[in-house]
Amino acid sequence: MPEALQRTVRGYLDHLAVERNLARNTLLAYRRDLDRYVAFLQARGVDGLAGVGERDVGEFLASLRSGDEDHPPLAASSAARAVVAVRGLHRFAVRDGRAGADPAREVKPPTPARRLPKALPLSDVEALLDAAGAGDGEPRALRDRALLEVLYATGARISEAVGLVVDDVPPPDGERDTVVLTGKGDRSRLVPIGSYARRAIDAYLVRARPALAIAGRGTPALFLNARGGRLTRQGAWGILSAAASRAGLEGRVSPHTLRHSFATHLLDGGADVRVVQELLGHASVATTQIYTLVTAERLREAYLTAHPRALG
Repeated sequence: MPEALQRTVRGYLDHLAVERNLARNTLLAYRRDLDRYVAFLQARGVDGLAGVGERDVGEFLASLRSGDEDHPPLAASSAARAVVAVRGLHRFAVRDGRAGADPAREVKPPTPARRLPKALPLSDVEALLDAAGAGDGEPRALRDRALLEVLYATGARISEAVGLVVDDVPPPDGERDTVVLTGKGDRSRLVPIGSYARRAIDAYLVRARPALAIAGRGTPALFLNARGGRLTRQGAWGILSAAASRAGLEGRVSPHTLRHSFATHLLDGGADVRVVQELLGHASVATTQIYTLVTAERLREAYLTAHPRALG
């Protein structure tokens, strides 16, 4: 990468990290997108942003969707993220005096197809939780049950759940009934926790975590692996997959399934979308409103199934 272009990309990413406080995973994705963009420009003989035209940006977008010999085609959502990164880079370069014009301003990212989140019915959630706790009090079984209870009770992302420390959850027999979740951009939020999850956490803290911690070197992490270290996202996903398999739910459960179910069940029960937004940690209510489409579709299905004159 030419030195001047490398400095511009680095400056833009530093701006996103410091001033926009973007999450580390988002920054890594932007870095990959911009590396691909720079390689695309260099293949066309362009070695600086000043030499980029609107056609270059548009053809880069087309290459994302069609793929090439080095890259498979990207889905609309991934291509849209890459175009957002490129547009931001050019906008930053103009504002910082590194380029005189913004050739990406009129290039619009593709609109991803709207996909409704998949939520499990309550009976399947209960089967999943029961399957996670199968083990007659064995420490890892108690941990697995507590982990999945927390995911469903709070709507936490898996990364938020494995990031919990002991002080983030109510102590056994304590009066506090909230969990502290740390989400994207290191933003923390308090989420109430119900009695089922509270009992599962208490059982884990008293009867299981001390046994798991013996193998480790001491960590404040709430959920521990068999070596006494912090449970990883991959480890949590394995726990979820194993429980889903035991419950007969193969192919229907993803890391976000319990989060989707949490939001959908709250809205089905009459919770306000703004409340659900706060509980999920969404920066915008527009992100949360997709769940209202799920509940509307469920109402429609129920009506068509149950009303005697719905279909004629």
